[in-house]
Amino acid sequence: MGLKLLACLFNFPVGVVYGSLSLFISILHNVFLLYYVDTFVSIYKIDKLSFWIGETVFLIWNSLNDPLFGWLSDRAFLSTQQSGIAISTPEVVSKRLKALRRNGPLFAVSFLAFWIAWANPGLQFLICLCLYDSFLTMVDLNQNALLADLAVSAKDRTDLNFYSSLFSAIGSLSVFMSYAVWNKEDFSSFRVFCVALAFCSALGFTLATWLLRQWLQTDGHVKWDENEALKELYIDHPSRNQDKRITLAEYLKQLSRHHNFLWFVSMNLMQVFHCHFNSNFFPLFLEHLLSDRISLSMGSFLLGVSYVAPHLNNLYFLSLCRRWGVYAVVRGLFFLKLLLSVIMLLAGPDWIYLLCFFIASNRVFTEGTCKLLNLVVSDLVDEDFVLNRRQQAASALLFGMVALVTKPGQTFAPLIGTWLLSAYTGYDIFQRDPLSSIVSAQPRLASSVAWKPTLRQGCFYLLVFVPMSCALLQLLTWSQFSLHGRRLQTVKSQRQAFTESHSREIKTI
Repeated sequence: MGLKLLACLFNFPVGVVYGSLSLFISILHNVFLLYYVDTFVSIYKIDKLSFWIGETVFLIWNSLNDPLFGWLSDRAFLSTQQSGIAISTPEVVSKRLKALRRNGPLFAVSFLAFWIAWANPGLQFLICLCLYDSFLTMVDLNQNALLADLAVSAKDRTDLNFYSSLFSAIGSLSVFMSYAVWNKEDFSSFRVFCVALAFCSALGFTLATWLLRQWLQTDGHVKWDENEALKELYIDHPSRNQDKRITLAEYLKQLSRHHNFLWFVSMNLMQVFHCHFNSNFFPLFLEHLLSDRISLSMGSFLLGVSYVAPHLNNLYFLSLCRRWGVYAVVRGLFFLKLLLSVIMLLAGPDWIYLLCFFIASNRVFTEGTCKLLNLVVSDLVDEDFVLNRRQQAASALLFGMVALVTKPGQTFAPLIGTWLLSAYTGYDIFQRDPLSSIVSAQPRLASSVAWKPTLRQGCFYLLVFVPMSCALLQLLTWSQFSLHGRRLQTVKSQRQAFTESHSREIKTI
């Protein structure tokens, strides 16, 4: 009764409720990213071997669980479209919401497991990372799949993504709030803060999924009734009513023939690489390019902007997507990345304000592009549905396959960046510092002052040439991507036609 009264008092649009799911994820995930390493290293005193074993296992599990959970979620949908009855979209959305209602609170509980010492630090680190990433993956996959299942038109999906970006920006504020309670000497206040965040997240998932289920039952009950009636009116073709189940090997074979998927993941692999390169080397660029030129507060401001601005900036990008389409906006961002890199290269490292703008904008625009790519994956879900005549779009599985191919970019970023700088300077000067989880520079020789100009120049070229190279390669691969314009409209109209095609075989009464 209380929830019904709440639903009457707050008649939220579907986009707002869907977007709020991003809030309940981001308020926890941003705090996790910022503090989990420091907690285990500085407070729980984990040894270096256990730390790297945990990170290695986490890297493997993080790459594999996306397609695994996607397959487990969507394998029932991987039958070719025969004359039998297709699984209705309301049933699919209901399944996604059940998964979110179940895994959302469990995701919040797994977040809490980091902040209380309950086992050997190495064992707890490994278990907590794998559990947390498992529930995060389930929540992310089902939320992203809803983007493709709740709407087909580009406008509706853009609206859903708009609210998701807005609430993600609001959720990023939890990072700023955490600074007030973070204290390694007295950890109790931070624990209470994390418990409060987890409670809000679990309650939010429960309420949001309930509201979406109410909307689904209220708005879709006519379609549900029609589907039940149609099931009784279908012509029975005994020779054709058995759908052909698709095995994982057959699905991978179908995916290998999906050319737009292959071009997209090639481009997105470089995008993931660039996003994590910016995250890994952002403190390094501040230290060696700007630390002696700007104040500490200015450096903190640049860090804060890099967290919140991508979400806010994405709201403007989405308005452009409504007008010009996602393909054109993403291509424009690649050209902008290339143009800014060329301007910065020609200007040199001594233009401090331009350098500040370039460092911040490089991260903001790159992260903003990542936020738009879920719309492209949703379009690929439509094309996969049409090309393979599926009963129902395998949304979660396709998002998982994209993650499988592109997540190695997270590992390549620090490795390739370190190698490039070492190759340019001739010295092994980078070392990953697990205590602060940032990249620090330490020259091999004692006379560090003598190598400062070389190191600064190396950081500058790394800052400029990586986005320039990524932009060129991405423009090349993106030019081969054909799912836009008339082709995209054709795919969307065919998906809508396939969804309604079952009505053609109703018996004449």
